[in-house]
Amino acid sequence: MAGTGRDQPIIRCRGVTVGFGEKLILENLDLDVKAGEILGFVGGSGTGKSVLMRTILGLNRRRAGTIEVMGHDLDRVEPSVKMQVERSWGVLFQHGALFSSLNVLQNVQVPMREHMKLSQRTMDELARLKLAMVGLPPDAADKHPSELSGGMIKRASLARALALDPAIVFLDEPTSGLDPIGAGDFDDLIAKLRDTLGLTVFMVTHDLDSLRSVCDRIAVLGNRRVLVEGPLSTMLAFDHPWVKAYFRGARARGIADAQDGLAQGMAAASGRTE
Repeated sequence: MAGTGRDQPIIRCRGVTVGFGEKLILENLDLDVKAGEILGFVGGSGTGKSVLMRTILGLNRRRAGTIEVMGHDLDRVEPSVKMQVERSWGVLFQHGALFSSLNVLQNVQVPMREHMKLSQRTMDELARLKLAMVGLPPDAADKHPSELSGGMIKRASLARALALDPAIVFLDEPTSGLDPIGAGDFDDLIAKLRDTLGLTVFMVTHDLDSLRSVCDRIAVLGNRRVLVEGPLSTMLAFDHPWVKAYFRGARARGIADAQDGLAQGMAAASGRTE
């Protein structure tokens, strides 16, 4: 399989247009995702964030435009090459999308059964390794999704996304429904896995804390296209009503002020104990 050079994006979208019926969701959209980065993809509700992710994955049809992954235009390659590229990504869908009739170990093994010829013993060992990688205890393997907390469902779904040792991981609202501590722990896990495994992460999110703490770059979707992309400093300087309201509004300031206050309080407490 062809690789991507350091100066080439691992995902390259050009002129992507997607619609349902008479309604256009994305129009002439351009976006690059760099190898090894965590890209936060953000936008207002209903603007098409998940639509773009599903379009890159080939689950939605495009009306126009091209999408290249790892240097391959998946519309033009041989089926065998396309399958290789598709095996190089893993997906954590919103709400986890675990199979309710399977236990956690069996859920993680689904991609293995689909794409690999392995013995049951080997699949069991690999699946347990993936569960350990995402911080789940050994006894979680035999539980069904209905027996898991929200945070455990996210981690089990991430373990399944990592089943085939992907180069790219797509995350759709990975911290939604989690409490702040659980969301922070999940962000830390994503950063650790990226650094350890050399992953590229495409993260659809609304979570301001995730955007601040774990994302290398941010891309903002609006008016059916990418309005701006870059680091958080670029978002703060960009002059657009929605971008300003999102990144510099009252809620954003409140989170920043709370973080500053916590840091100052911890520093003061540390000084009193010395």
